[in-house]
Amino acid sequence: MTAGLMIAAPRSGSGKTTVTLALLAAFRRQGISVSAAKSGPDYIDPAFHTAAAGTPSLNLDSWAMPPALLDSLAAAAARNAELLIVESAMGLFDGLTAPPGQRGSPADLAAHLGLPVILVLDVSGQSQSAAATARGFATHDPRLHVAGVILNQVASPRHRSGIEAAMEEAGIKVLGSVMRDATLALPERHLGLVQAGEHSALPAYLARLADLAERSLDLPAIRGAASSFGRTAHSAVPALPPPGRRIALARDDAFSFIYPHLLQTWRDAGADIAPFSPLADEAPPDDCDAVWLPGGYPELHAPRLAAATTFHGGMHRFAQTRPIHGECGGFMVLGETLQAADGTIHRMTGLLGHATSFARRRLNLGYREATLTADGALGPAGSVLRGHEFHYASLTDPGSDAAFCTLRDGLGQDLGPAGGRRGHVTGSFFHAIARTSP
Repeated sequence: MTAGLMIAAPRSGSGKTTVTLALLAAFRRQGISVSAAKSGPDYIDPAFHTAAAGTPSLNLDSWAMPPALLDSLAAAAARNAELLIVESAMGLFDGLTAPPGQRGSPADLAAHLGLPVILVLDVSGQSQSAAATARGFATHDPRLHVAGVILNQVASPRHRSGIEAAMEEAGIKVLGSVMRDATLALPERHLGLVQAGEHSALPAYLARLADLAERSLDLPAIRGAASSFGRTAHSAVPALPPPGRRIALARDDAFSFIYPHLLQTWRDAGADIAPFSPLADEAPPDDCDAVWLPGGYPELHAPRLAAATTFHGGMHRFAQTRPIHGECGGFMVLGETLQAADGTIHRMTGLLGHATSFARRRLNLGYREATLTADGALGPAGSVLRGHEFHYASLTDPGSDAAFCTLRDGLGQDLGPAGGRRGHVTGSFFHAIARTSP
């Protein structure tokens, strides 16, 4: 049976991703079959997990996913693996201000799945005080078992020994320590890490992390801390209904934010996926019956997208008879114009009437619940979907299209109408994770 554990931390930026990748790469090198998952909404880390583990990584979201779907995806993530490692988002207890189990926090997910937690502690700027942080996390929620800690950003052997002595006194196991090394950091941009597919040296980096784990982490103890993990894969409805039987999926450096669980459940429901590249000026394949433009980084490629005349023409022809849906970056490209960071305005497809700007940056971040205003690619009118928004672009002209949906935030506060709908074309900044019920 598969064993599972969660790698978590008190806050973002503590080194969870580095440690997770190091563990996956090291265990894989040792011949142990591993798989990975990411708690909460995150498009970028699962691609790094996949490269390190050699198996697909999925997102697991205890707020957005109904329990049956969550269990089914967890079972899929663990299938054919000896060890499942789930990387948490943000801090272990970070989530909505709501009762336990309804917060969407990594702690809720670990409790639901019965996963022991290993904390990654950034100990720069402190010594024995790190033990107080660890003890607080270990006793904060009786639903959880904190199996130990991994120390990160350790300055010296003396620094490490002082912390280890305090941890021993507090009854906290130290499962390894990582010395300070600025070269371990992966490059970032405005929505997180630079994507895995853009790293030509990724295999060498992962090999280096495997060396680090074998040298600095107690791998047998970490594997021994995992608990038996058994979840049932429910034969149920997909996370979202497939928008068509054959789906044209924009897939390149500008359009890469598509959740693996959506593609998996669409395929399980009998749909085919046909990738195409707007950046290569490709039109959606004509043998498809729906187009999906996911999020990504169109703001970094706006001149090429504006010049992609074959893509524009193909989208307009497709929209005359078949559905097109765009999420976040895809929504931006469906509009009239996109203003890049330097202030230059670029013409987009014009299938919807809004205009967006990356020059006028404003962070929008959080869980969202969307109710569809009309029948469309994501389901019939009245369907309720859960997901999130995460973007810096702003809407400079809302246009005059009918709204795609009405939104509430994660606490149920009404955010009003959102997105656009014109003919067969729909879109919004909302990223869908799952519908709330069949």
